[in-house]
Amino acid sequence: MPELIIRPARASDIPAIVRWARSEEFAPGFGDVDIYRNTDKQGVWVGWLDSTPVGCIAGIKYNNIYGFIGLYIVRPEYRGHGYGHKLWEQALLHLQDVKCIGLEAAPNLITNYAEWGFKPSSKTIRWQLFNPDEDVPAQHELYPQNLTVVTGSKIPLEAIKKYDSERELIARPHFLSQWLEHQTGKVIALIDKSNCCHGFARIRPCLLPAGEGWRIGPILADSPMLAEVLIRNLFAEHEGVILIDSPQRNSSAQSLLSSLGFREISATTRMYKGSHEAVLTKDVYGLACLELG
Repeated sequence: MPELIIRPARASDIPAIVRWARSEEFAPGFGDVDIYRNTDKQGVWVGWLDSTPVGCIAGIKYNNIYGFIGLYIVRPEYRGHGYGHKLWEQALLHLQDVKCIGLEAAPNLITNYAEWGFKPSSKTIRWQLFNPDEDVPAQHELYPQNLTVVTGSKIPLEAIKKYDSERELIARPHFLSQWLEHQTGKVIALIDKSNCCHGFARIRPCLLPAGEGWRIGPILADSPMLAEVLIRNLFAEHEGVILIDSPQRNSSAQSLLSSLGFREISATTRMYKGSHEAVLTKDVYGLACLELG
């Protein structure tokens, strides 16, 4: 067997990575892997045996304080040879100077990650909705008159970045710019008369194991009522399967999604290695993606 060679992912590698993620039921969003790669040019790798790609991993360094590991895949026919271990070590090497590293662990991998020093923090629930009801209540009945739903060129990007930075573990302006300005999907925000943000969300098409669907994330809002406004505005225009990844510790999010007809289909565990500030999740109703936190 030839030696595994690990190198940074190239644009030409992305279609294969997306296929692998789809086969693992990650439900990759259109353009997601491009954004991961653009967030940290040296943070997505592919493992090769001669001219054959056999696996991948992302170890994204947001800054020297925080990084995240995801998109960790070895093709089934190449498992059991230690290739996954080598990809894992590559990601850790890239993030060795980062104060805190996060990841989302499948239930069967929690013990493995714990052996590397990762500690469980909270669960993340994947919610699914089939064929949303088209009879959506008039939106002006659901939120205060001093707020406006805006989209497209009316989105105040800097206000959204500020809002996001106050509710996430670290500020992530580069990632957020890529995420919100990507050509696929739609972003909406709730803005007051001073152009301050009170919530925002994005929906994008995704690849299911069979067919296509939609993923909504992130969803950040001042209250459950405003989160509902954002979600209803988005899923009213997009029929089919809709997925949302929501932090379980936000009980308001769980109640809201259940009331809207979503059902739990799977769960992962957020784990951290290293010290980090307390994570405030009361305004976080949906994560951007499991692969980058």
